[in-house]
Amino acid sequence: MKKKSKNKELDANQNHLLNQIQNKVLWLAVYMVDYANKHKTSLSGLKVGGHQASSSSVATIMTYLFFEFMKNVDAISIKPHSSPVYHAIQYLLGNLDQSYLKTLRSFGGLQAYPSRTKDPDNVDFTTGSVGLGAVAPNFAWLASEYIHTRFDMAPETKGRFISLVGDAELDEGVVWEAIADQSLSSINRLIWIVDLNRQSLDRVIPGIRVNVWRQMFEANGWNVVEAKYGALLESAFSMDKGDLLRESIDNMPNQMYQRLLRSDGLVIRDWLPRFTKHEADLREFIGQWDDDGLLELISNLGGHDFNTLRDRFETLDVETGPNVVFAYTLKGWKLPTVGDPQNHSVLLNSKQMEEFRNSLNIENGKEFEGFTPKSKVGLFCAAVSERLNASKVLGEKDISYAVPKSFSKGYSGNMSTQQIFGLILTELTRSAQEVSDRIVTVSPDVASSTNLGGWINKVGVWSKQPSEELPIEHQLRALTWEESDKGQHLELGISENNLFICLGQLGLTNEREGELVLPIGTLYDPFIRRGLDALVYSLQSGGKFIFVGTPSGLTLSPEGGSHQSIITPSIGYELPELNYYEPCYGKELEWILLDSLDNIKNRKVSTYLRLTSKRIDQSFGDFQGSVESLEIRREQVIKGAYRIIDRSKQSGYSIGDNVVNILGCGAILPEAIKASEQLYQEGIYANVINITGPGPLYKDFQSSVSSKLTGKSTESYLKKLIPESSLGVPVVTVVDGHPHSLSWVGAALETKVLPLGVSEYGQSGTPEELYVEYGIDSVNIMNACFEVLDL
Repeated sequence: MKKKSKNKELDANQNHLLNQIQNKVLWLAVYMVDYANKHKTSLSGLKVGGHQASSSSVATIMTYLFFEFMKNVDAISIKPHSSPVYHAIQYLLGNLDQSYLKTLRSFGGLQAYPSRTKDPDNVDFTTGSVGLGAVAPNFAWLASEYIHTRFDMAPETKGRFISLVGDAELDEGVVWEAIADQSLSSINRLIWIVDLNRQSLDRVIPGIRVNVWRQMFEANGWNVVEAKYGALLESAFSMDKGDLLRESIDNMPNQMYQRLLRSDGLVIRDWLPRFTKHEADLREFIGQWDDDGLLELISNLGGHDFNTLRDRFETLDVETGPNVVFAYTLKGWKLPTVGDPQNHSVLLNSKQMEEFRNSLNIENGKEFEGFTPKSKVGLFCAAVSERLNASKVLGEKDISYAVPKSFSKGYSGNMSTQQIFGLILTELTRSAQEVSDRIVTVSPDVASSTNLGGWINKVGVWSKQPSEELPIEHQLRALTWEESDKGQHLELGISENNLFICLGQLGLTNEREGELVLPIGTLYDPFIRRGLDALVYSLQSGGKFIFVGTPSGLTLSPEGGSHQSIITPSIGYELPELNYYEPCYGKELEWILLDSLDNIKNRKVSTYLRLTSKRIDQSFGDFQGSVESLEIRREQVIKGAYRIIDRSKQSGYSIGDNVVNILGCGAILPEAIKASEQLYQEGIYANVINITGPGPLYKDFQSSVSSKLTGKSTESYLKKLIPESSLGVPVVTVVDGHPHSLSWVGAALETKVLPLGVSEYGQSGTPEELYVEYGIDSVNIMNACFEVLDL
């Protein structure tokens, strides 16, 4: 714990500089929003928007954090609506060109909310979907702690993780899921600052839940600190009868307090004493201040006072646990809209902006000017910039190792892709040690049921504390749970949101701390949708990782509809920077998984593997032949499809009469093959195309469409896969998911298509029974072929 500063003169000089910076930051943030809305022509006529009031509430806090508290190794998440404040600070630190200040919410300019991948000024954490950016630093700490212990990184590269959170974000369930997760029980180097302005988007919050929140944080081992009152109020409280002022402010409802902030002196003097039993004494006490002084006094909250912030932050102990500071602030601080119940997105009018400009002594024509470089405050900003931009001490990293394209082993008998996934991971520990050392797996309490058991037995479970010593157990178990700081599996609680945020932060260690890991997460496929917002967040933030959804579709059939997935293929298709694969055979999965690891190493894309527990006869997957032919097949699998049954050379094959193409995906492929064989007995020639990667296949098709729209003529890979003479052949698609997920194939091949899949909620049964019930068995595939051929 730090010792409190006792040099009042030093603090006063520092505060003078910080006040100048704070006022400049506040002006720039408010004016950026004003400029975006009133000084630029909007061709669409849409309101540009912005958050002047929300920005003002954190101007003091962010000024203190960046210009006094933070170090170069620290990382900070900023509440979404305060992005103009962040950009103003980066401008004053020399990290953002002045021209960008005119581009807030513009194409190619500063984003509405902080973005790691779209903003130009080194945003640490993307925010925007409230709650997710708030908890990302928690899992960034976990990722940081993992790589520091696993790879013996230098202690001086360890930074603190800071999260500036809007108080309304504490209504989000994802916040408490993260705080309560057992994997974070030993967390330290973490500071949350809650911007407690007690207003939401639509209203002033009637009740203040800070006491409940305090208890919830404390119950999870957090150190809770309050920055409630500023130095002016604290000084007044210490005066004779000053306790009555504290009593009144503490007792009055939040709505009343916010209303008084917008009232004149007469109203304040009338209402303030009503919340103490000694009204006459308090009326006399507040008579010491004139109207302006009284309003300044009751507005002096801790979140707007550098002395209070400094005092509270000096009490934090970041080495022994997580900390949360409840910083009381005013939404619309120093603005005419302060305390207004609907000030969230209200813009100051021209008259109000002019008054605001004059109150901060901003010259006309110099609205975007910073400080004179050689002025005292200019030199101070330059010194802070040099400190914050100093390079971290990082060792040289060896990334010369190559991810193998294939293993020499094969797969035989009846095996599921989920089972083979586990075998591939353990094979990596034998055949590609350098790659294996970089892999870290994560699971929300489903490690064994998603086939991570063999891997965990090999590499162990990561924990800062070793496993507790227990009596020797003579019974052999399939899963050995040995914990140490060299383990390579992270076990989370049952929260898909936590899983995806954790994967995203592990997938950014290369960019944030210069140490690459290869994250792989596993979860039940139907529960991807529960963590969808967090998945989008992590992809949008630029994290690179693999997640395995298994079992998928109808294959967990006895469990019923709640454990069967329909829409997850659509998620895989439609998310940018994500490749979605659904292989049928073991060798396909091996090639895909190795290629996906290579994509992470080379910072390309993330991957979603949709696997199943349905056992498939591996003998039909023909992966024999020369090195050259196998490489061709591997490339086809990675691109997303190959012809597994080609009947074009058989006698009687007549396009336009008896030829159909069946495109099948994943574990349902054997049904398509069976249908093709039965159709052949009836004189119908059904070619079968194995769709191994619906995601990359579809993206390639969209790329070909875009190329044609720009005057180029690039055919899609799928179209090239079909012989030119067979392009008009009708198509039947089948997938253990919603039928629309392969219906685009008709457009890609410019032909008639009949898509089969599951479009109703599931039920318990065997896979075979459910295939029949939902029309994706071989008989229904045959009937669809007859239908599409008009037979």
